[in-house]
Amino acid sequence: MEAKYHMTQKDNIFVARRNIVDYIWKSAKLEGLTVTYPATDAIFNGMSAAKVPVDEIIAVNNLKHAWRFILEDLDYPPNLNFICEINRIVGGDTLIRGAGSIRKLPASIGGTTWKPDIPIESQVKEQLSETLSIKNPTERAIMLTLYIMRKHMFIYGNKRTAMLAGNHVMISSGCGIISVPIDEIENFRELLIAFYESGNPRELSLFLYDKCIDGMEFEPED
Repeated sequence: MEAKYHMTQKDNIFVARRNIVDYIWKSAKLEGLTVTYPATDAIFNGMSAAKVPVDEIIAVNNLKHAWRFILEDLDYPPNLNFICEINRIVGGDTLIRGAGSIRKLPASIGGTTWKPDIPIESQVKEQLSETLSIKNPTERAIMLTLYIMRKHMFIYGNKRTAMLAGNHVMISSGCGIISVPIDEIENFRELLIAFYESGNPRELSLFLYDKCIDGMEFEPED
C-alpha cells in the first residue's frame, strides 16, 4: 500500500487538529452514538449540549482526551502498554470499569455468532510485534487497526482504541488520518462482520485504504 499522502509529521498534526471534532464525531457515530456534529463541537469546547445523554457526553470527552494523548506522544512506540493506555482513556473510570486492562471474560459481538477468544498477553505482544514490523506505514497502521478490532482485547471501546492506535502510526509517519465517512459506516460494519467471521482482512483493509484515509498535500517548504 503506497501512502496516499506524504506529509511531514508537523503537517499531519495540523490536519488532525484542524478536523479533530469531525473525526471524534465520526468515531462516535461508528459506535452508534446519537450525538450530532454541533453537539460534539459544543462538548469538545467545554460547552453544554442539550438533550445529549450523559454517557455520550463522557464518551466524546474521553475521545477528546485520547486524541490529545496520541498527538502528544507520537514518538512513543504503539506497543501493548500504549494501546492499553488509549483504551483506559477511551473508557475512563466513570464510563466503564476495567478500562485499559486486557479482557479476561468472554465477549459477544452484535451481528454475528462469532466470538473472539480471550486474549493471552504473551500472544498479543508477539502478534503486535509482527504487525508493527510491517515496513509500509500505511499498511502497518491499517493492519494494526484491524488486529485490535478483531482481537477484541478490551471489554469496551475496541473500535475506538483500534482507530486511535492506527492513527498514531499514520500521523507519526505523515500518511494521513483513518476516519470512516458517515455515508460509509454501514458498508464498514458489513465488512467488519465479514472480517470477524473469516479472519481475512483483505476486503476491509482495501476499503479502509480506498474510502477512509483523509489528509492534505502541502507545498514543500523552501
